[in-house]
Amino acid sequence: MSTKAMVYSLLRGSVPLLVSMPHIGTDIPVDLRAHYVPRALQVEDTDWHLARLYNFLGELGASVLMPTTSRYVIDLNRPPDDAPMYPGASNTELCSTRFFTGEPLYQNGQEPDATERARRRDVYWQPYHAALLAELDHLKARHGFALLWDAHSIRSEIPWLFDGRLPDLSIGTANGASADEALTAGVVQACSTYPHFSTAVNGRFKGGYITRHYGRPDQDIHAIQLEMCQSLYMQEVTPFAYDTTRAERVQPLLMKMVSGALKMCERCYEK
Repeated sequence: MSTKAMVYSLLRGSVPLLVSMPHIGTDIPVDLRAHYVPRALQVEDTDWHLARLYNFLGELGASVLMPTTSRYVIDLNRPPDDAPMYPGASNTELCSTRFFTGEPLYQNGQEPDATERARRRDVYWQPYHAALLAELDHLKARHGFALLWDAHSIRSEIPWLFDGRLPDLSIGTANGASADEALTAGVVQACSTYPHFSTAVNGRFKGGYITRHYGRPDQDIHAIQLEMCQSLYMQEVTPFAYDTTRAERVQPLLMKMVSGALKMCERCYEK
């Protein structure tokens, strides 16, 4: 079953797994484009090609939620009050004003004001989160529990945001608060069979708003974020091309991580 709305698509699956890809959208509405610097229209900080990389999700029977709108319009993985996710570090906002490299996204004086930010929250942020919550509630009602996998990717080196090179695979569970530790152990175990990929757990990436807000193990909803380096499957600079050879090396691990988390979640609820 597939349901669609103007700002997101939801493909409903058959197992208690929802995969969210909140930064995969590339659309900047026509009426907003003149406010941005020309470079912004290339939406370079997109989580490129994740739907293609995760093309095994249909085989797993997962539900998949994806927005159409770019994170340059609104960041679906930030809290609605725009509180910093990582205090003391460089952060991107609910309505970002800078590229990941630190330069301004907008023409001088064209940044969204409070009224425009509230409008974007209502038009883009709220429908996505309403759909996310409704699907988690549906999965929990049907299966007794639900697993949310929040899928992300990022360039491996971004000096404005991070020092040095990022780990290939960063697993975030809000320091263990968003998922039962058995699920994290299952994902880490999967990674251990592919030691040539570097891995971190609750390091620089502990999970964004989606993981922290919806992960409630005591309410039978578990959430895990995976942030992976784009160098594992694509060209990190324009034209941001998908690299089939690289992707085919990491996809078996990716599938093993997701399916491993789901299996561990199912075991937690066996009677």
